[in-house]
Amino acid sequence: MKSTERKLRIEQLDRKIAKLEAVQGLQVPAKGWINAIRMSLNMSLAQLARRLKKNPVTIQGMENREANHSITLKKLIEVGEALDLQFVYGFIPKESSLAKMIEKRAEEVAREIVMRTSHSMALEDQENSQERLQKAVKERAQSLVQEVPRHLWD
Repeated sequence: MKSTERKLRIEQLDRKIAKLEAVQGLQVPAKGWINAIRMSLNMSLAQLARRLKKNPVTIQGMENREANHSITLKKLIEVGEALDLQFVYGFIPKESSLAKMIEKRAEEVAREIVMRTSHSMALEDQENSQERLQKAVKERAQSLVQEVPRHLWD
């Protein structure tokens, strides 16, 4: 993929992800969303079971699986539809964006590459100044950000 296409994809995905930032830090209810919503609506297991054409024991199992993080997305979507809710999921980068995540990793990799080379040069009595090393790291990181090579994530 060309670097311009990749950059465009990253920008587009970052715009989508930015819409999820409002839910960052949102705490999932202890017993899960299904249980919390069902209880808030004062809906019994039997009533939700009828909406899903399942038995109450199955619904209880779904609530338990959600609480222990083993429920499938398909089941969550199914419950959402039965409750007239839209199911939404996504990922939010710990950095502010995918672009920032790439920049941070590129800097780490660039520093490793430059320092490895610098060490070899020092052994040959050709050591570079700190200023030159910083400039080399910055240049290499910019190159990595432009390319986003697969080895960036090794």
